[in-house]
Amino acid sequence: MHKHFARTALARALGVAVLGMATSAALAQEQASAQPATGGEDVTELDAVTVKGFRRSLQYSTEAKRDATGFTDSIFAEDIGKFPDTNIAESLMRIPGVQLQRDVNGEGTNVSIRGLGNSFTKTLINGGEVATASIGLVDGNGNREVDLNLFPTEFFSQLTVHKTPEASLQEGGIGGVVDMRSVRPFDNPGTHGTYNIQATRNEVVDTTSPRGSVFGSWTNEAGTFGVLGGVAIIRGKGGATGFESVGWTNPGLTWQQCGLAVPPGSTANSAAPACNTSGGGNWSIPNTVPNRQAVIDAGLTPGETIDQAWLLAHNPGLTTEQISEALIPRLARPMHTAGKDDRDSYVASLEWRPTDSAHYYLDLMYSKKETVNDRIDMNLIGRNGQAIPLDMTVDGNNVVQTATLTNAQFFLEARTFIQEADYWRINPGATWWVNDDFRIDAQASHSRSKMHRFLPTFFVNSPYTNVEYDGTGKLPAITTDLDLNDPAAGWTLAGGRFNTDADGRTTETTSARVDLQFGDESRNLRFGLAYDDTLRKQQGFANSAYQDHVMATLTDADLVQYLQPGPFGFVTFDFDAIKAATDWYSYAAANTESGGSSATGVSTGAIAETNVGTYLEANGEWDLAGRTLRYNAGARYIGTSQRISGPVTVNGMTQWVALDSSYNELLPSANLAWDVAKDWVVRLAASRTMTRPNPTAMLPNMSFGDPSASQATQGNPALKPYTSDNIDLGAEWYTGDEGLVALTLFQKNVSGFTYQGSNTIPFRSLGIAFEDLNSTQQTAINQRGGPDQATVVVTQQVNADAELRIRGWEAIWVQPLDFVFNGLGFMANYTDIELAAKGEQADRLAGNLYGIAPVMWNATAYWENDVASIRASYNHSDAFPTSGLNENGIVYARRYFYERNWIDLSASYTFRSLPTQPQLTLNVNNLTRQKSRGQYFAFENAPYEYYEPGRTVMLGLRGTW
Repeated sequence: MHKHFARTALARALGVAVLGMATSAALAQEQASAQPATGGEDVTELDAVTVKGFRRSLQYSTEAKRDATGFTDSIFAEDIGKFPDTNIAESLMRIPGVQLQRDVNGEGTNVSIRGLGNSFTKTLINGGEVATASIGLVDGNGNREVDLNLFPTEFFSQLTVHKTPEASLQEGGIGGVVDMRSVRPFDNPGTHGTYNIQATRNEVVDTTSPRGSVFGSWTNEAGTFGVLGGVAIIRGKGGATGFESVGWTNPGLTWQQCGLAVPPGSTANSAAPACNTSGGGNWSIPNTVPNRQAVIDAGLTPGETIDQAWLLAHNPGLTTEQISEALIPRLARPMHTAGKDDRDSYVASLEWRPTDSAHYYLDLMYSKKETVNDRIDMNLIGRNGQAIPLDMTVDGNNVVQTATLTNAQFFLEARTFIQEADYWRINPGATWWVNDDFRIDAQASHSRSKMHRFLPTFFVNSPYTNVEYDGTGKLPAITTDLDLNDPAAGWTLAGGRFNTDADGRTTETTSARVDLQFGDESRNLRFGLAYDDTLRKQQGFANSAYQDHVMATLTDADLVQYLQPGPFGFVTFDFDAIKAATDWYSYAAANTESGGSSATGVSTGAIAETNVGTYLEANGEWDLAGRTLRYNAGARYIGTSQRISGPVTVNGMTQWVALDSSYNELLPSANLAWDVAKDWVVRLAASRTMTRPNPTAMLPNMSFGDPSASQATQGNPALKPYTSDNIDLGAEWYTGDEGLVALTLFQKNVSGFTYQGSNTIPFRSLGIAFEDLNSTQQTAINQRGGPDQATVVVTQQVNADAELRIRGWEAIWVQPLDFVFNGLGFMANYTDIELAAKGEQADRLAGNLYGIAPVMWNATAYWENDVASIRASYNHSDAFPTSGLNENGIVYARRYFYERNWIDLSASYTFRSLPTQPQLTLNVNNLTRQKSRGQYFAFENAPYEYYEPGRTVMLGLRGTW
């Protein structure tokens, strides 16, 4: 191993040059061993270091990166049960090229690596497959991504991100592979214990919630047997406020409103495609002024014809084209969500080393969570609405700036999300050293994860009213004379929605692998066999009889009993009261499987996948120009068999179908690391990698993604896997202690990449019976002309006849500044990514490249001594597209994430003279109250979603013995 912890003059020069940067926030990058994760046993052997805490974690990371042959980055626990961050995903965010996805409450959930979505990241525990069934508060999560917030950081001693593959490493991650090594008793021989208690307060819910963990480990004096056990419990409370639009739309003007001649076969009051050339058209302005009090109060005369001249006269300064293209939110809705998130997690590990040549282990893990969130939103109806614009103004992109909307209507959507999820895993394994030059590693694992989520929806309409709409600020401002927080404001059942919708997911994995090593640790030949069997199943559930029952049981006058003033300026339901009054529990218990829940759009179906692989790999080192050149080279051959099944509806008849497919791939890889100078390493890697397609996108059935039945998703069982040819080049300078300066260039050429094919087709062509839709969908179809005239935008993923080229560079700088102030330091990393498409269908692929920020950077400033520490971390990502074109049927539109910035702060003080050396800890997440997620629709002043989780403060006490 390399031992270079002495500071050099060059390190001092670097530190002085950037002393001014040391006070800026920066996020940590740590790096790890490139040794294969067979049974989690080939973890990095690290030199002893004298510092503790965060700096020790950094030094381990720097040393592990240096000793690796491939391109890897690692993060190490500071101590047993103590990771540098409170969330695994947020820890990984500090690695260059890693992009974090947050839930609406601000918690990190999963990660993407180097220009590809989170489903291109392969996640392993101790080298074995991981698949989770849990779902975020707003996401369907039906791809191959893993919800990392299901796993407590206390359960792991090391996180390693492999950015270049090795033949011995499990395939599946074109972006990269994340391997999480769980804690074991011999990580710290002897008898040890750790406790950690915290009180958490989130300002949205303004309530304190507890969390804590206890760990203990023991090994016998002979060093042959050890036991470890731990439990982590969270009783979380949190929430978020925000705004959602569910897309934007424009008026579907009729022939008379456009002032165009009515073509044969059409009527003056039918939609005029010639006037609405960009698509959309879900806002239906009435053809005559309706006889409603709100309209009269706005100064209009009922019965007047709303034609082209009328619209121009009442919206002075606008042209007919501007009116037809005027963008308003489909549903302009402020939202509020709050509730509990309870998690109980347990870990256990046994190790037995009867001789120096045999090592056996058994790792056990179980985690469960229960999430109950009350979510309410108040929707100004745009899509399928009949608001009449007066004195409307638009900007240069036709985004509405101001308007008086008469004949406007709101609806309350109140939901209680009730989710139960669990994950359990068993992982036995063994290592035998037959002799000094022959080692056998064998391990198996089995895991299962289940999730069931109720999403009951209670939806009532307001009276018609007048609205002042102002879109000139960060978010649309909506004012009305109607008191939306008054249960007696005149709420109605007509057009409402009441459901018992639910969805469920199950994932199950079974893995086994055997690895043979011929030779010593530095020069060897490895051969291995691997078997992985994975089942993913998801189901939607509903009971349409509940809607009919509610409409027959309640009257409009009854609603005042079940509505109550809400916490965000508009009413909500008393959920317990409305459920009891409508016998919700009985109807929910009678839910039956449906093709897709209208609340989530989940597709029902299953995919069973069996992968059998083998590999051959050589590791060694040469002397090149008097310096050591390390190499790792080999190839992995993998065969995949799939059975994809789900319900398919043709001409109103539904039957379950199953489709079988198989394919094989040869995946060569080579990694070189040359110690060109005392403190310099140059790396080169070339490889082919693969990722299997999105399981949900392969299910054969069709599902509607929104209650209006205007958009549907069709599965494609014929999707092929993605393959990528990769090359990486890097140079690293190790400046002393944890110090590191590194630059990496990389390129990936991805074949088989998919694009979201989109077609607008008549509803009747779908083969779905109109009677099988729920009442809300039927109403929406009727408002668009009925099942014989209404159209639906159907999207389907298709493999493009094109290649995606990802080209980028990463830089990292870790710099101790002890010579300025003992314990001071900083680290920063920067990633720049460029995506381009080439090939026959490059234009289609180019319009569907989304989900990754082109520029990301992280920075951390830290200081610590023997008893105290403080650390500030900053994360930035540029704006980037999150969907393809033709969003909401508007040909030019796509969604984008806003630029994101996030600051966290942590500090600690240790009372070393007291028993267990208790350490007082403080963590502040989202210090500056940034949005957790934010998207816009085509233009930055057209927000799609915007969530503000507020600041979260955690005060804790941690001790060891």
